[in-house]
Amino acid sequence: MNTEKLKQVFADSLSIDPSLIVDDLTFNSIPEWDSIAHMALVTEIDDVFDIMLDTDDVLDMSSFAKAKEILAKYDISFE
Repeated sequence: MNTEKLKQVFADSLSIDPSLIVDDLTFNSIPEWDSIAHMALVTEIDDVFDIMLDTDDVLDMSSFAKAKEILAKYDISFE
């Protein structure tokens, strides 16, 4: 459930089709995921999951897989 929720956040924030969102989707690997879109993505993740990512986590979020790993630290499970 949370994987699909996160995929939708990525799709909405980056304005891409959810089918393009796979674990190895990485920052700057597509034109839509640039530094500005990254901040919009972080904001949307904060809002949707009701958390506040710390600065290190924002900087470390370099892929969809890494986003799931980071969110796990905030007790959000991806099973």
